[in-house]
Amino acid sequence: MTAWQDLDATAWRERASSEPGALREGIESALASIQAHEPGLQAFHTVLAPEARARAEQLAYDLAAGVPPGPLFGVPVALKSNFCLEGTESNCGSRFLEGYRAPYTATAVQRLLDAGAIVVGMTHMDEFAMGSSGENSAFATSRNPWDPTRTPGGSSGGSAVAVASRMVPLALGSDTGGSVRQPAAFCGVYGLKPSYGRVSRHGLVAFGSSLDVVAPLARSVRDLELAMEVLSGEDPLDSTCHPLAPLQPERPAEVARLSRLRIGVSRDYFEAVADSEVEARCRAALAELEKMGAELVDVSLPHTPYAIPTYYVVATAEASSNLARFDGVAFGRRVEGDGTLQGMFAASRSAGFGSEVKRRILLGTYVLSAGYQDQWYGRAQRVRTLLRRDFEAAFAEVDLVVGPTTPTTAFELGERHGDPLAMYQSDLLTVPSSLAGLPALSVPVGFAQGERALPVGLQLIGPALSDARLLRVAAALEAVTGHARERAPLAAGSAT
Repeated sequence: MTAWQDLDATAWRERASSEPGALREGIESALASIQAHEPGLQAFHTVLAPEARARAEQLAYDLAAGVPPGPLFGVPVALKSNFCLEGTESNCGSRFLEGYRAPYTATAVQRLLDAGAIVVGMTHMDEFAMGSSGENSAFATSRNPWDPTRTPGGSSGGSAVAVASRMVPLALGSDTGGSVRQPAAFCGVYGLKPSYGRVSRHGLVAFGSSLDVVAPLARSVRDLELAMEVLSGEDPLDSTCHPLAPLQPERPAEVARLSRLRIGVSRDYFEAVADSEVEARCRAALAELEKMGAELVDVSLPHTPYAIPTYYVVATAEASSNLARFDGVAFGRRVEGDGTLQGMFAASRSAGFGSEVKRRILLGTYVLSAGYQDQWYGRAQRVRTLLRRDFEAAFAEVDLVVGPTTPTTAFELGERHGDPLAMYQSDLLTVPSSLAGLPALSVPVGFAQGERALPVGLQLIGPALSDARLLRVAAALEAVTGHARERAPLAAGSAT
């Protein structure tokens, strides 16, 4: 019998719903896998073993009583630690929220639960989702299962590690400027940033409100489709959520055929690639798409070089506003300081926030300050419009745009930690679609060969609300490659 950890979420649900005993066996297998791999990979901040077992028992009881199983029945799911789950610590990777237990459950998480999923833990992340390597967590740095000396990416690194190492088949992260797509590329899994507003953000702790997106990670495209069917849809608790029905996948009669599909190849993205093997693997994937009938068309996104400075003005401005609520008064860490109110604010933030969060708050406060707001924030918003128009011009000619997800494969831990500007450049190719609010999907397309094989990701970007189209193209590519089925070295020997 196939090991539980080799099943994707769709197959897991089928097996778990076969009889109550199978459900219990599956959850024990997932918890055993976490226990076996967690010391070396550090994906989870909190493992909810008692809660997971209790929920499995309840679901098994319901199944025996004849209650129809939901679309994610019995599937173990990991959550990034910036999601609210009632009664569970949601610390956002920060000492400021250490011990904080959410009083309610995020809409996206509740929809997973309503579909029958079982939350098995909260994953490590860069503090308040600010980082590209996982090294900004106040608690632990997750490690890449393909090479533990390298980063799994950030800020959703823990969730990517949990999926890539087969601890769980499905995980939730958040993507602000590439925080799911970059870890997905580095860890060799699928990571989808939905169109802005396609999934409710209610209950996701905010970083950049015009950028944040709830984003799933999985080892198969059909799992992403299933996750989006569950997660998407209107939510009256989130005014930015589109009033649309849940996403339905596109399934043409022959999914492998992509005739009449025009795919724009972004030369600006390829020119930014610093690793020849990354380019080679992505070019090979484009050749496969062409064999399936797609037409490859060169497109230009000329304002791409300005995406990083634009993002780090807009995102930090929004972060400085969102994080103003963390002052030691209502919740979180409190340090009395010099006894004054302002002294308490300063002492609490100094003790609770890490260096990267402080850096971004200070930058965001500066670009919004009197005399500088139009010079910095206003100008960044105008460049953001130019980036969006680049995509609009491209989509007038093509159905989607493709390019590498990241300029390199996973870099070594510590390599860029002391150089913020070098770290920020790792998001160069993911930030533009975030600024434009477009759906983007990182697809595993092979491995760069060196001392150890390291995964490479190809990014598919579509017009607003074309999420299903991206998933269809990814499914066609998956059918002829299957790179996400490769087992990472540190996932070997998973519990059965």
